[in-house]
Amino acid sequence: MEAPLLEAKNVTKIFGGGLFNKNVTVALENYSMQLHESPPSITAVVGESGSGKTTLARLLLGLITPTSGVVAYRGLSLATMGGSDWRRFRREVQVIMQDPYEVYNPFYKVDHVLTTPIDHFGLAKSKAEGRAMIEQALEAVGLRVEETLGRYPHQLSGGQRQRVMVARALLLRPKVILADEPVSMIDASLRATILGSLSRLNREFGISILYITHDLTTAYQIGENIVVLYRGAVAELGEVGQVVKEPQHPYTRLLVGSIPLPDPNHSWSAEAASSGVKITRGVGCKFADRCPSAMERCAREEPPLFQTGDHRAAACFLYEGAPTLKPEHMANVFVSGTIAAA
Repeated sequence: MEAPLLEAKNVTKIFGGGLFNKNVTVALENYSMQLHESPPSITAVVGESGSGKTTLARLLLGLITPTSGVVAYRGLSLATMGGSDWRRFRREVQVIMQDPYEVYNPFYKVDHVLTTPIDHFGLAKSKAEGRAMIEQALEAVGLRVEETLGRYPHQLSGGQRQRVMVARALLLRPKVILADEPVSMIDASLRATILGSLSRLNREFGISILYITHDLTTAYQIGENIVVLYRGAVAELGEVGQVVKEPQHPYTRLLVGSIPLPDPNHSWSAEAASSGVKITRGVGCKFADRCPSAMERCAREEPPLFQTGDHRAAACFLYEGAPTLKPEHMANVFVSGTIAAA
């Protein structure tokens, strides 16, 4: 059987600790996933600040190493991978960051971020061919060539700058794009355009998207599957429509309840009250102190992931009696069967 394109095996990342700093932060705990080359999928990873979303992205990109566990590309550990494999990895696994402006050098025109990957990876045999590739990529993300090339970053809007970065990723024809909060700094009127561009890359070019966000609304708009993280652990996962429309984990219900609706009779509950259950760091359910359904056992035991349906699972004792999911079986939860999380 062919190795997954990108895989995390029981990955934990801990920051802090050591001789002069005894405080530790568990940013991601025992997280597993598999992303196969086919079929291409769009999976959203959702959670509030501090849930481990960006840490996950940095681990998958090889920018940081896990405290325990393995991140692998085509069966090869990123920690021991050689130069030629890294070169292939950098082409096949691309990233779109939160703030597009930080990616640009203000002294260069935006053309520079497009010509650099073409030159670095030898994508074109001539300048004319490279120019044609750039124009095709820009048009694919809804940008007009004459309004984009030849300009400096400050002369473009935030939405235009972000779409240039989507076009840059497309030039390399990657197998997967990690999009880390790609629309959080974009005006609401332009978010649909960026999301549409990402969806088109998935649909027309066969690129899988791992969409990382704190915004449940955009996750629902673009995702097929969803993983809800809380304090570095998976709270709920499954097919996005089921999870968002009928959330099972109390934390997911909190996230859904925090979405403001144009209804004066709708109660907007952005924060959960204290449950009264006292928790000890590293023991029990991480959400117990905020959970309205918390029981005493939640402070003592960490709930496993219970499979609550064909395409969903929740880490909550409310569903005790349902079968539990082992990491190697997580892919069965998702509608496409391409990504697994534990």
